Amino acid sequence: MAAKRWLACHGQRYGALDPVYLGDDLFSRQPLCQAVRDAGGHFIFVCKPSSHPLIQEYLSGIDLPTLEQTVKRGKQRFVHRYRWLRDVPLRDGSDAMTVNWLEIQIINAKGETTYRNSFVTDLPVGPDTVVELATCGRARWKIENETFNVLKTNGYNLEHSFGHGKHNLAAILVSLNLLAFAIHTVCDIGDELWRTARTKLGPRYNFFNKLAAITTYLIFPSWEDLLLTLAFAKPPPIPP
Repeated sequence: MAAKRWLACHGQRYGALDPVYLGDDLFSRQPLCQAVRDAGGHFIFVCKPSSHPLIQEYLSGIDLPTLEQTVKRGKQRFVHRYRWLRDVPLRDGSDAMTVNWLEIQIINAKGETTYRNSFVTDLPVGPDTVVELATCGRARWKIENETFNVLKTNGYNLEHSFGHGKHNLAAILVSLNLLAFAIHTVCDIGDELWRTARTKLGPRYNFFNKLAAITTYLIFPSWEDLLLTLAFAKPPPIPP
C-alpha cells in the first residue's frame, strides 16, 4: 500500500527517467505491477513459485531457453545458469497482465545449487538481456544490505519506521540523515584519509562516537587535522 501511495504521488515525476523498480515477492502482484506501468516505469520483481502457481504451470513440462556462464571467484568456479519464458500471465483471469519470467541458478564445482531466484518483469528477456536483468534483480539485496541496513544498524539511528507524522520535522530529519549518508559514501570513495580513519576505528558507530566526542572538546583547524587525529591519534595543532 505504501508503494502504491508513493507511485501515485511521485511516479509521474520520475516517469521521464524510464525507471526500473525492484521489489520482493510481495510486489509481484498485478495491481502494483500495473501501477508501475501506469506511472511510466518498469519492474523486476521477485517471483516465488509458491505464490505464483499459474506461472509454474506454464513452466512445467517444457524445455526452457537456457544460458550458462562459468564465473571464477578466486580459485573457485561457479556456473551461472539462466532460464526464461516470455509472455506468461501473472494471474488467472481474462484481464491478466502478461509478463516475462526469468530464473538464475548458481551451481558450485560439486554440482550443488548454492543460489536460486526467479523474477517477473515487463522488460524484454532473451539471451542478450537475461544476465543483466538477473543482475539488476539481485541488486536489490545490495541496496538493502549496504544502504538500509547500514542506516538502521550502523550508527545512523534511522528506525525501520521513522514516523513522518503530520508535520515536517521528521521528514527533515530523515532528509538530513540521508544527506549525511550520501556525503559519507562520497568520502568512502574519494578520501583516502577518511577510509584510513574508518578502518582504524572499526564499526561505523564507534567512528561516529569518537568523532562526536573529540569535536565536543577540541577545535581542529582543518578537516585533515581532524582525520589525522582519528586515524593516527595525532594531536591537533594548538590554536594561535
